[in-house]
Amino acid sequence: MGRPGRARDVVRHVPDTDVVVVGAGQAGLASAYHLRSSGLDFAVLDADGAPGGAWQHRWPTLRMATVHGIFDLPGMHFTPPPPDEAAAEAVPAYFAAYESEFGIDVQRPVAVTAVRNAGDAGLLVETDKGTWTTRALINATGTWTRPFVPYYPGQETFQGRQLHTAHYRGPAEFAGKRVVVVGGGASAVQLLVEIADVATTTTWVTRRPPVFRDGPFTPAYGREVVAKVEARVRAGLRPGSIASATELAWTPQLLEARERGLLRREPMFDRIVPDGVQWRDGTAQHVDVILWCTGFRPALEHLAPLRLRGPRGGIVVDGTRVVADPRIHLVGYGPSASTVGANRAGRAAVRELRALLAAPAPA
Repeated sequence: MGRPGRARDVVRHVPDTDVVVVGAGQAGLASAYHLRSSGLDFAVLDADGAPGGAWQHRWPTLRMATVHGIFDLPGMHFTPPPPDEAAAEAVPAYFAAYESEFGIDVQRPVAVTAVRNAGDAGLLVETDKGTWTTRALINATGTWTRPFVPYYPGQETFQGRQLHTAHYRGPAEFAGKRVVVVGGGASAVQLLVEIADVATTTTWVTRRPPVFRDGPFTPAYGREVVAKVEARVRAGLRPGSIASATELAWTPQLLEARERGLLRREPMFDRIVPDGVQWRDGTAQHVDVILWCTGFRPALEHLAPLRLRGPRGGIVVDGTRVVADPRIHLVGYGPSASTVGANRAGRAAVRELRALLAAPAPA
């Protein structure tokens, strides 16, 4: 694992810092807040050029009225802005104020390219701005940079346009188009409704029938959702997202969309043809655009040199601690991949790392 010989030559067994935090979204900032009072030295590295994490990249038409909810970062209340304010402006402004309020010195833009085991010297965190050495690492890179698009036969022959939620910039570019929206999550239905106002036709397809929740989203329901995702990561499976495990809420927007007949779901098509999509029974539909609202995968490529993945494809995590290497904590991963979950996970990760780094080295 890694290149311990080279690392010893470079750092001479003296780490530059106790903890490196990779990412300055909700999970990274929550972790940094708790590190401030931990007695540990730390550095926060973020690949973006400005505060805001993934929120700064959300589509301009995503308004605070349709955001599922932003939980306070620890120690600073998030005052809800006007409902029509763009989420891509409101949330980054809050994150920027938070960094300033607590003096969190985020080094940006710094892109982490690899993390390597350096034996007695700790870990090497290689970036496009140089190399950090650290005794432990909190990874808080989220998922936004890894949009997932499943493969369907004939996909490469499609003569129209394909794009993912991550690249959606608003409904105007779909005016007069025949659009298929793929996906059963909240983003899919939100974009479907937006696009329906300007598109010639919209078709909503999902692999499984979507589930709408009539009752409130109670704390007990939230814990149930988190428990499902946590069970996967404890078993070493690739984590499903919190969003994919959450039922769809009947918002006023979606109630209106149902009345307009926009939420008629079709089963997933079987293949893609040059001018559209085709189902197993031979039914075909002409399509200009396929919008893949099919989620994201954790952005963990830089951890590959550590060989943390198990035989079942995932990284086995106990809480936030990587079982294969307790120096590594994944915050905002699996069950902590939500705003409220990231806050709690950041506190737990710092508590465990403080105990780990204070323990005497084995004789």
